[in-house]
Amino acid sequence: MFKRPPLLSAASAADFLHLQSASVEFRKVSKNYGETSVLREIDLTIAAGEVVAICGPSGSGKSTLIRLINQLETLSDGDIFIDGKSTRALNNRTLRRLRSRIGFVFQQFNLYAHLTAEQNITLSLTHVHGWKREAAHQQALALLARVGLADKAQHYPAQLSGGQQQRVAIARALASSPQIILFDEPTSALDPEMIGEVLQVMKDLAHSGITMIVVTHEMQFAREIADRVVFIDGGAILEQAAPAQFFRSPQHPRARRFLQKVLDPLHAGAES
Repeated sequence: MFKRPPLLSAASAADFLHLQSASVEFRKVSKNYGETSVLREIDLTIAAGEVVAICGPSGSGKSTLIRLINQLETLSDGDIFIDGKSTRALNNRTLRRLRSRIGFVFQQFNLYAHLTAEQNITLSLTHVHGWKREAAHQQALALLARVGLADKAQHYPAQLSGGQQQRVAIARALASSPQIILFDEPTSALDPEMIGEVLQVMKDLAHSGITMIVVTHEMQFAREIADRVVFIDGGAILEQAAPAQFFRSPQHPRARRFLQKVLDPLHAGAES
C-alpha cells in the first residue's frame, strides 16, 4: 500500500530570514467567525514583485484576506504559502521571522502618540529586530526622506496631518526592509486633499521589487499602478484581471455593478 512521505512541519522547514521569492499563494483558504463564513476556499497566487489591488464592497472579506498573510487573523481551513513554504503551523520564532519579511500599513496609522516620527520607526528596529541605536536612527532618517518627511523626524503624530502620519506609518512598515508589504485601505481615513500624497509614495514603491498587496477603494491606483485587480464579494474571488481589462470590460455581473457604483455613483441608482 502506498505510503505518503512524512510532511515537514512549517516550523522546521521554513526559514523566513530572507525570502528567495517573495511570492504568496492561497490554497483553499477559508475563514469563519463562528457560523459566519467570511472567506470561502480562496485560491490566489501573487508573484514576487507583483502589485495586486484587492477591490470589492465593504464586508466582502478583503481586509481579512491580507490579515491572514502575517497571521493577524488565524486560518479556519486551507494554507498560505510564502516563498513556497507553508505557514500553517509556525512556531513563535518562525512567525517572528516571517513578520520581519512582511510590512503592514493599517487604515488608522496606529502611531504611538508619545513618540516622534523617528522614534515610531526606530522602536521595532531596536526592541524587536536587535538593531543598534545609531543604525536604527540612520534607517529612520533615510526612510522619512524616502516618503518626503525628512524635516518631520522630531514631530509627534499630533503635529502631523493625516497624510503625513500615514506616510510615517509606511516608513515604519519599510523599516526592516520587508520583501512583502500589505496595505489595508491606507487612504480610507484621510481627507480627500491628503490622499494624493500617500498614493504617490505607494506609486514610488510599486515595481521596486517589493511585493505589494493593496486593499483599496482608490480605483485610480488600481487602474494605473496595479499589475492585477482581484475583485472579491461575499468571501469569494469573483474576478481577476489586468487593470485595463477589468475597468474596460469586467466579466462578472457583480463586478460591473460595483464599478458603476464606484465610478458613476450619481447614476448607479438608476440601474438598481
